Amino acid sequence: MIHLFQHKKTIAGIIGFIFFISLAFWEENSLQNRSMAMAVLMVFFWVFEVVPIYVTALIPLALCTPLGLLDPSELALAYGNNNVYLFLGGFILALALEKWGVHHQIASRILSIMGSTKSKILIGFGLSSYILSMWISNTATTLMMLPMALSIIQTQKGSESSNRFSLLLMLTVAYAASIGGMATLVGSPPNTQMAGTLSSTFGIHISFWQWMKIGLPVSLVIFLILNMFFQIILGSQRNDEVVINLNQSKWTIPQKRVLITFGLVILLWVTRGLIVDYTGVTFKDSSVAILGAIMLFIIPSKVTEEKLLKWSDTIKIPWGILVLFGGGIALASSLEKSHVLELVFQSANSISSWHYFYLLLLVISISIFATELMSNLALVSVLVPIIAMLALGMGQSVLALCIPLTLAASCAFMMPISTPPNAIVFSSGKISIKQMAAYGFFMNLFSVLIIVIYSYFFL
Repeated sequence: MIHLFQHKKTIAGIIGFIFFISLAFWEENSLQNRSMAMAVLMVFFWVFEVVPIYVTALIPLALCTPLGLLDPSELALAYGNNNVYLFLGGFILALALEKWGVHHQIASRILSIMGSTKSKILIGFGLSSYILSMWISNTATTLMMLPMALSIIQTQKGSESSNRFSLLLMLTVAYAASIGGMATLVGSPPNTQMAGTLSSTFGIHISFWQWMKIGLPVSLVIFLILNMFFQIILGSQRNDEVVINLNQSKWTIPQKRVLITFGLVILLWVTRGLIVDYTGVTFKDSSVAILGAIMLFIIPSKVTEEKLLKWSDTIKIPWGILVLFGGGIALASSLEKSHVLELVFQSANSISSWHYFYLLLLVISISIFATELMSNLALVSVLVPIIAMLALGMGQSVLALCIPLTLAASCAFMMPISTPPNAIVFSSGKISIKQMAAYGFFMNLFSVLIIVIYSYFFL
């Protein structure tokens, strides 16, 4: 039955593609129909995951030139976008943190400082996941934190109260990892995807520091709401003591060198604007990320004289996400070049009377609840160029709608399939779908409220 449904989805996507291609033969706006044909095919394959989402992102490479949408040089600019390399550098830096156990050192120290009551353990695990996922992938963060959380859960007896603590601990790890990724440009793939799309299609450039000034406050408020919500649910158990056995060791030389390199990269990201203003030397956030990545292959670790990273380590990098960035940017570029986005711009006249607050509420709600069922990266790839044109059509700033849309795409808390962190903690067997959906629904509502309020008053 599942295979039959999958075949139907594939056929439906191909029929949509053929329909628009057919229109191109007798309509004056044939270029628009060809662009729409490719867009329909990609969106359909992304939404229903007919093939892996990374494979769908390769479609522009196969179709753009034959359909006359983008020439090879324009395709190269899409798949070699500046933000693709920003994320590549971020991946390599995160790889070094994981390889030498820097992330474990940070997490174990946070937990030891916080204390051993159930209340403080929830806060400690949440804070660890939140901070780590700002810099490394939320998937890697959750995978690292899960065994530590399970070791604490195993000390609990099987009472209803301990089961509640176990449930909240699992959800804290997953939710905090997703929330932390909102804070920085490299924290979550949708952030970088949006920046790349706006840069290539609309000429709007977002620096690491510009994003952080918005993403950090929003994510921090949502994180605080998460903690308050779970502390209330924990109830009278908040002061119950739990035995924690965390193996702490001294910082090793490789760990210190990775941490120093990473710290210098962050410092350059945050101060890049000042450096450019005072020195006149122009460089991008991606240049800093790649420079930091290169240094990791040069600096010795003092362990058997090997370097901090070797090329074989990069097999762990999720290369497919970089392809997905390029595919999303290529799709947006083809829609812009074929003037499809202009049609969206013109259609915005019909809702130009809408108050900005209501449009903001609609966009954020759609983003949060739609990403429960599809990849947040694919969602952002599809919606950012459309929402950007709607914003222009209403006389609003592009960033005033696209940034809230992208932030909301990281707030999928209801379903195991929504994000890798949700799926990972669900696999522990400590959470049911019903429980995740119930708690996640309230977190979704809180997130809608916070992002709407912040965006309305501060963007």
